[in-house]
Amino acid sequence: MPFTPLHDRVLVRRIEGEEKTKGGLIIPDTAKEKPAEGEVVAVGEGARRDSGELIAPSVKAGDRILFGKWSGSEVTLDGQEYLIMKESDILGIIDSSATRAA
Repeated sequence: MPFTPLHDRVLVRRIEGEEKTKGGLIIPDTAKEKPAEGEVVAVGEGARRDSGELIAPSVKAGDRILFGKWSGSEVTLDGQEYLIMKESDILGIIDSSATRAA
């Protein structure tokens, strides 16, 4: 990826939700909500304290995350749609081993 976010910003690719309901009904594109789940593609170096000390980011490329519905700015890079958001807009990291076991 030829893009590196600055400071405490994170580049995220949305992970699309289900196309069907549990009952088997197909959800049309116009009725779908934008997913609030994504995959971290790139991470900045982190924020700095007033003293100049670097605060390392809590997420890394490849992490699956949850974020707020209105978080981030939408951008298009190399024909792909992404979100750029501050790390503080991320609500949490999804543990991939827990989702596989469910």
